[in-house]
Amino acid sequence: MASQPVRQYSFQVFRDVPPLRKFRRQLLLSDRTVGFVPTMGALHEGHLSLVRQAAAENTDVFVSIFVNPTQFGVSEDLSSYPRTWDSDVEKLEKLNDELAASGTESKPLGRITAILAPTSKAMYPASPPTSEVNGHGSFVTITPLSQKLEGASRPVFFRGVATVCMKLFNIVTADRAYFGQKDVQQTVVIRRMVQDFHVDTEIKIGDTTRESDGLAMSSRNVYLGARRRAVGLVLFNALKAAEEAYKSGKVTRSDILNSANRITQQVLAEQQALKPSERALYEVDYISLADPDTLDELETVDPAKGAVLSGAIKMAPLEEPKSDEERGLGDGQVPVRLIDNLIFKPLV
Repeated sequence: MASQPVRQYSFQVFRDVPPLRKFRRQLLLSDRTVGFVPTMGALHEGHLSLVRQAAAENTDVFVSIFVNPTQFGVSEDLSSYPRTWDSDVEKLEKLNDELAASGTESKPLGRITAILAPTSKAMYPASPPTSEVNGHGSFVTITPLSQKLEGASRPVFFRGVATVCMKLFNIVTADRAYFGQKDVQQTVVIRRMVQDFHVDTEIKIGDTTRESDGLAMSSRNVYLGARRRAVGLVLFNALKAAEEAYKSGKVTRSDILNSANRITQQVLAEQQALKPSERALYEVDYISLADPDTLDELETVDPAKGAVLSGAIKMAPLEEPKSDEERGLGDGQVPVRLIDNLIFKPLV
């Protein structure tokens, strides 16, 4: 691809690093500020809410769209991740129109002025990236945070996340970078990385954006289809039940997590009792009650500090999909991992 920015949009699109750095330097010399929203594309309202937050706090917003290969394990299908470039840039163009119309003279909003959509060669210039646990390459590892929760079943995931974020932070040198609370472990890992490596970018966390029924928005939701989507709400409902237990005064691990486990076990039993043509099965990977800073599992929540309640379930492929609506993208045969979390705020 060409190394020069493409100028057919209201923002510039950069495929390589040097021209973006030149543009960034011009903004710096003009005393403008940059808010950065890193994404893997397949943009949804959760991403757009982060862009709005960045536009409210900066004169310029950079968005990256890059499906990062190093956070996919060897058994995970990188090729199945949704790639929706045309609809992504259309959404960002509409958002720029919204930002132009929403600002005031006394409080103008920033604009999306740059999209970084690099090639894999631009991001990993020395050698092709590897997904093996013991593979060669230049990586950033944040342990033990990256080995907990999601990292226990996806051992290279946070190595890939930290590595690509460090690269992006070095390229963009943003004043602020914006991440969603849905990926809570990612936010903890990135905060730790920025602190430990003295990265001069402030990390800002936006609230989880949800559908009207509570399902956390995710780029992978397009694979669910109607049947699995309805059952997939079990994770959010289980976390809410545990949250209610905490709000009622319960602070022990057993009391809080038992409330969540009852929900997941009950719904799974109900699905297993249905015909294959009617059910959607899932496996609970984990439900965690952890310290908000270290992600160490807690036996008792300190009411003065709170906790992070998080979980992950794996929605199995449909056994007998009956309609296009039920199948979703991928004909209902793509396994879908759903993650979610709730933050237990201090009670005192």
